[in-house]
Amino acid sequence: MSFLLKTAVRWSGKPLAQRLDAATAEPEVAQRSLLQQFLTRNANTCFGREHRFSQLQTEQDYRGAVPIRDYEGFRPYINRMVAGEDQILTDAPPLMFTLTSGTTGAPKYIPVTEASDRAGSDLMRQWLYRILNDHPQALDRSTLGIVSSAIEGYTAGGIPYGSLSGRIYQKIPAIVRRSYAVPYPVFELKDYQERYLAIARFALARQISFLSTPNPSTLLRLVAIASESQETIIRAIHDGTVGCQFPKQPELVKQLQKQLRPDRDRAKVLEKIATTTGKLLPKDCWPHLKLIGCWTGGSVGIQAQKLAASFGHVPIRDLGYLASEGRITLPVQDNTNAGILALHTNYYEFIPEAELESDAPTVLLSHQLEVGQRYGILLTTAAGLYRYDINDIVEVTGFYRRTPLIAFVRKGKDMANLTGEKMHVNHILLAMSQVQQQFALPVGVYRMVPNLEEMRYDLYLELTEGRSPTWLQDTILPAIDAALAQVNLEYAQKRLSRRLNPLCLYIMRSGWAEAECRQAIAQSQRDAQHKWKVLCSQPGLAEQGTVVTVLQNQREYF
Repeated sequence: MSFLLKTAVRWSGKPLAQRLDAATAEPEVAQRSLLQQFLTRNANTCFGREHRFSQLQTEQDYRGAVPIRDYEGFRPYINRMVAGEDQILTDAPPLMFTLTSGTTGAPKYIPVTEASDRAGSDLMRQWLYRILNDHPQALDRSTLGIVSSAIEGYTAGGIPYGSLSGRIYQKIPAIVRRSYAVPYPVFELKDYQERYLAIARFALARQISFLSTPNPSTLLRLVAIASESQETIIRAIHDGTVGCQFPKQPELVKQLQKQLRPDRDRAKVLEKIATTTGKLLPKDCWPHLKLIGCWTGGSVGIQAQKLAASFGHVPIRDLGYLASEGRITLPVQDNTNAGILALHTNYYEFIPEAELESDAPTVLLSHQLEVGQRYGILLTTAAGLYRYDINDIVEVTGFYRRTPLIAFVRKGKDMANLTGEKMHVNHILLAMSQVQQQFALPVGVYRMVPNLEEMRYDLYLELTEGRSPTWLQDTILPAIDAALAQVNLEYAQKRLSRRLNPLCLYIMRSGWAEAECRQAIAQSQRDAQHKWKVLCSQPGLAEQGTVVTVLQNQREYF
């Protein structure tokens, strides 16, 4: 089986890798050609007619005709697509939408077309081809991929929305699917606790040589579930059962049960490990594990560094800089989040970090970038996003031939991102406004700070009137948590799956905010220019005796 799988990976991935390698010598040619393809293909769409695509001859023409937009600039067009209209952003209809958090509280529906789907799949095929060249034993045993449900619902126009990774997993060729340790229906379990338990049960029943999921916090959560439920898992593998009734989805359990048989030998091995070490750690259960595929950059890189304690010192290959809006890089080395700019997937423009707030910023192309410099990035995609500001900061770490190696650094202005939740300042403003109105909370000023070490958000709050700490802890903290989950669906998902821990509330002494402002002015900032930061990386004067009370949310869920 592994021979056939490796042959298939090499056969499909090699020509794609050769094509990219050839393009990296002349990136400007590849990018110019791709842009012209997008403009020609979509010239007769609503967006194409409005922006004169048929008349644009050069990249300078394109910049002059199409302004830079974020998602809110595209929302009116995408709303029409969601309703079922054709020929809005792309000539081809959307296959589906991926759903992610919007900065205004309303979710973002990112279109996926056949062309964008194929481009992403091609990039993953050559990623597998390249890892197989470097790690020839990675596909010798079973593989573990962890994804989300392919279909979570349907738009008013009848178009599915959900996870692109789930769709790829679901439609993977049979020769590859047979190597997967976890069958796709597991990812349709709606309860996060049940889903992780089922993933652990199926995965631990097999010998894994390669595992892949974007977020390393998912793997850390899997380790925790395996330790908490080791007796249940071992018994289920011994008896050939799913291991839990999953009462909300009994039909799905029956479907999974049909794929299982008792495996007393494997159960015996796991029981010996649990007895000897006290835990079912992957490094003991999967001695043939050769490679982990996950993100290693940005804030999640801290979580990736924690994997060695449970998985052993296994090489990690970053999956690349990717988002709902598109797949952007192809890493070709282990233990780095830098990757080759995917020249055939999207058209890229870059703005120097220092000019991101400028009304007329310098716009650069990929071959004009410099090593060590940071940039904002604009995407033009096969799915109909044109000069799209994804609000990310990237850094050039080197070059592959003449094409930059790009590493994701962080989200851009007004946004924090501990583990994929993409918390925008607007989410905080909306949530706090709801709670303030609901409970007549006498809010003075507040600040939200991402706490990477504890994997949670800390809220620093100055009240204009005193309130009972018990009431604040038992009522207000859970209410703020629930309000954040309501306005940011990815925050809700990360909290429900316990990849984000509960909020912590710091009640500040009266005068905290004023002292903060005075300090900023004393550091040569004009008082007229001083802006209070609702979301930032540091609490300010919290360490200087201004904290009155620290309250931890005691509710695991909202």
